[in-house]
Amino acid sequence: MGIKSFQGSRKQQQNTTQPIALKVKDYMTTNLVTFRPDQSVQEVVESLIKYKISGGPVVNDKRELVGVISEGDCLKQLSESRYYNMPLAHDNVEKRMARNVETIDGNMDVFDAANKFLNSKRRRFPIVENGKLVGQISQKDILKAALQLKGVNWNSTTKG
Repeated sequence: MGIKSFQGSRKQQQNTTQPIALKVKDYMTTNLVTFRPDQSVQEVVESLIKYKISGGPVVNDKRELVGVISEGDCLKQLSESRYYNMPLAHDNVEKRMARNVETIDGNMDVFDAANKFLNSKRRRFPIVENGKLVGQISQKDILKAALQLKGVNWNSTTKG
């Protein structure tokens, strides 16, 4: 007697899933804590602690991105203020922020963005459209996008 298959007859499976386009703009944060160049570093430190963030974009009155300030920038100022016996409130964001800020296009695929994170060692990238800050993508946002693909193969068909 032959071996019986309990799976039934096998039919040719068709790939009916549509390619999934995961764009940065679909996962970026738009409700951002931003800073002004004329703010004191002390105000920034208070905001970083209050909102439990590690840094943020610096924008001018026209909402144009002019820099980024991070915990590291604040720590550097704190260390120098102690050395020179200067109060923390003495310095402002404009003196401490990073000016040459690398940005990401909102239409970039999240997998390409993940590679950009790996190659740049950055924790976040601002997204600018028409010269204005519109959002920010973080490594955590990329991970959230990846979780939505649990059952989907991550191959070239997932790119739109």
